[in-house]
Amino acid sequence: MTVAVETGTWQLDPAATTVGLRHKTFWGLVTVKGTFTAVTGQGEVHADGSATGTVTLEVASLDTRNAKRDTHLRSADLLDAGNHPEITFAVRGADRVDGDGVRVTGQLTVRGISRPLDLTARLTSATAEVLALEAEFTVDRDQFGVTWNQLGMMRGLTTVTAALKFTRAAA
Repeated sequence: MTVAVETGTWQLDPAATTVGLRHKTFWGLVTVKGTFTAVTGQGEVHADGSATGTVTLEVASLDTRNAKRDTHLRSADLLDAGNHPEITFAVRGADRVDGDGVRVTGQLTVRGISRPLDLTARLTSATAEVLALEAEFTVDRDQFGVTWNQLGMMRGLTTVTAALKFTRAAA
């Protein structure tokens, strides 16, 4: 059974949201995992059931539980937080597909470079007051100018996982 999603404006609940990443390093032998601890966003569900919105990650909030690595990830070698403090995903359209699937089309911006990104999310909860989505997708960091790769240690795609919870914004 497909649950109807309420129209209106929705605000991301940062305390109930997690956005993480994982990437293989050391020639695929080690997987580095990190979480963005500062995530904001909002969206609007339209009368036809489609949605638009934005999710923003503060680059400086990336935490891999290794201070030295985190400092390097934020440096100009990689994410360049000093010049590009945010990673944004602008949702141009989100439409329900079968069951709990949501087809999301948008624009991902990392290091000031924007690229189209399409993904499928899963609607995990929908009430009059709360909307929750989960998604997992891969990103080619080279497309966003994140090309530092000492001795060829970092190859392949970065996997992003997101569990987003939105609450209805006051009218």
